[in-house]
Amino acid sequence: MNRMPLPTQVSKQSLTPSFESEWLQESDFRSSVSRRTFDAPHCLFSPVHYEPGYAYPLIVWLHGPVSNEQEVSRVLPRISVRNYVAVAPQGTESVDGARGAYGWGESLDDLVEASERVMLSINAAQERFNVHPDRIFVAGYAEGGTMALRMGMENPDQFAGAISLGGPVPSGHCLLRRINEARDLPLLLSVSPDQRYPLDRVLENMRLLHSAGSSLSLRLYPEGDELTTVMLSDVDNWIMERVCPATSSVAS
Repeated sequence: MNRMPLPTQVSKQSLTPSFESEWLQESDFRSSVSRRTFDAPHCLFSPVHYEPGYAYPLIVWLHGPVSNEQEVSRVLPRISVRNYVAVAPQGTESVDGARGAYGWGESLDDLVEASERVMLSINAAQERFNVHPDRIFVAGYAEGGTMALRMGMENPDQFAGAISLGGPVPSGHCLLRRINEARDLPLLLSVSPDQRYPLDRVLENMRLLHSAGSSLSLRLYPEGDELTTVMLSDVDNWIMERVCPATSSVAS
């Protein structure tokens, strides 16, 4: 099982934003990724052989801790190089001592700012690419996954699904205030239990979502695997099952 190189697995000095990562040089996806600026930076990912006449599903990627919006350039090709347009906003707070690294704050102001950045990044993707308005998925890793679940559950009319890879279900700030609408929102929780997200908390989160009547899919992976190519491939399959069931088994 191949592990992806994660920002949390490298030194802080190596976190300066760069597209020249090793696998990018090998796969030459540099032309597929662009970094743009509105009120906050974001990164766009274009699928190979992009067809302007086709309305693509959009993945809004929320990066993990001690990382930045360019994480999408490492993640999306591991999900699919051709199935999606993707956009990644920058986190709401900078990480002390790590140049170019950001995280997602948990204060009310951070949540408001995160919501605004997500919506602005969606607008940016729609201006640049042909995006299907009913096939927008929000996804993220670790604390970015937690934020993705919150964005989906608090704005269920905006998304076709919410995906967390290794991020616990959020709490507080009236998470379930729109539960009647959020029940119909498909959720994917992919977990490799560890000290940050132990199995007992995973089960507690499952009970909460089931008691709320949420449409939840749970994927468990071997402990300590973190973010793997298998996990990301499963994300592609899960989304394709909802976008186009007849082709969900076709290799990306």
